[in-house]
Amino acid sequence: MLRVRTRDAIAFQIGVAIFLSIILFIILIPLWRVIVTAFVPLDTYTREGIPFFLAPWDWTVEAFRQLITHSLFPRALLNSFIITGLGTIISLLLTIPMAYGLSVKNLPGRNFFMILILFTYLFSPGLIPVYLLITRMGLTDNFLAIILPPAVSVYNTLVMMRFFEGLPDELREAAALDGANEFQILWNVMLPLSKPIILTIGLFYAVYFWNEFFTPILYLNDHDLMPLPVLLRNILISASFNEYVEYDAFSSSALESLKAAGVLITMLPMLAIYPWIQRYFTKGTLVGGVKE
Repeated sequence: MLRVRTRDAIAFQIGVAIFLSIILFIILIPLWRVIVTAFVPLDTYTREGIPFFLAPWDWTVEAFRQLITHSLFPRALLNSFIITGLGTIISLLLTIPMAYGLSVKNLPGRNFFMILILFTYLFSPGLIPVYLLITRMGLTDNFLAIILPPAVSVYNTLVMMRFFEGLPDELREAAALDGANEFQILWNVMLPLSKPIILTIGLFYAVYFWNEFFTPILYLNDHDLMPLPVLLRNILISASFNEYVEYDAFSSSALESLKAAGVLITMLPMLAIYPWIQRYFTKGTLVGGVKE
């Protein structure tokens, strides 16, 4: 019986490995295609299009150079970093106290607040009321118009609330007996134990703000405030490409290479951050999503 179970377990693991390998292969093919497109020389692109394989000595970084040296690119990149950094900080400052307060079981009106929060999760006010609110508050051409409306995510709040609920109640009770108030308990007791969930939720917020392009289109009319995803979006859909890239740029790089290079450039910051917090990612989501 034990051998049968062991054989079944090995077969299951092999099946899972094959399935994940297929998924990885499906993901890597488009990514490799984008990489080759970004580095393909103009003469190769003109002669044979975009090859599936390209010799390393034939790669060129001309498309990246043209985007990075473009007059709008540095400012757009800086704007994206400002929006992502400021938005993540504000969102965490709002989400952490809210999640901790809801995790306190004897909080007066806790069920009522939970109903209100879940109601906003199920029913959205829509684009027009939010747009009117932002414009009447005078936040047009202001980064706060992008940061404040999605500053608190209901999903992230509930995940963090479950994490706080999973911490031992004895820690909070011992701190309260020592005379600590709720803010001191949160700051001195709970937060030092919450590094995994803070980094995990912070990653969720950072990815959202970094990739956001629709709200900047609505509220940011000044080109000096345009973030990088908006610039990339303009490059991808613009019928008149000369508005964003000089005409003589086409003499050294293809239009498709510029698009692919823009995609890779926008991916790099998140790819650089993720390995740093990956070890906390699984722990944070697992502990925050499961209640014993």
